[in-house]
Amino acid sequence: MQIKIYKVEPNTELNDKLLSFVRNSSWDEVKEHTSQMISDNSFDEWESMFVAVDENEIVGHASIMKTDYYPIYDIYPWITTVFVTEKYRGIRICGMMIDYINQYAKELGFGRTYIASEHFGIYERYGYEYLKDIVNYGGGTDHLFTKDLFE
Repeated sequence: MQIKIYKVEPNTELNDKLLSFVRNSSWDEVKEHTSQMISDNSFDEWESMFVAVDENEIVGHASIMKTDYYPIYDIYPWITTVFVTEKYRGIRICGMMIDYINQYAKELGFGRTYIASEHFGIYERYGYEYLKDIVNYGGGTDHLFTKDLFE
């Protein structure tokens, strides 16, 4: 197993493979929205999708965005749509993607990134600290985590 992380450029073969991967993923709650973002290339400026690949097979994806599923516009960038296919879970692919995206964000001059989750105990493993609870557009409460990129 040789996992590599790539930034996905629009109108490429990798972009098409990602779209197919998302449409066939088991993450039903977000696949329609994520598929639409990829097909419409609805990414502004520095926003992008990233993939984890094992021998030409996409096994996970994540994105960096200015906004997420929250009415909060004064903090960014958000690391969102973090997903690893079931067969590849438990071997830190999520962490590899987050580290790669954080390096990308740091190179762009961002000093921190944000991740929201329903759960505690996941993103803290990757250096994130709980900031506060936030309410999403659906009215549910999630936890907001942040990481300082210049520590």
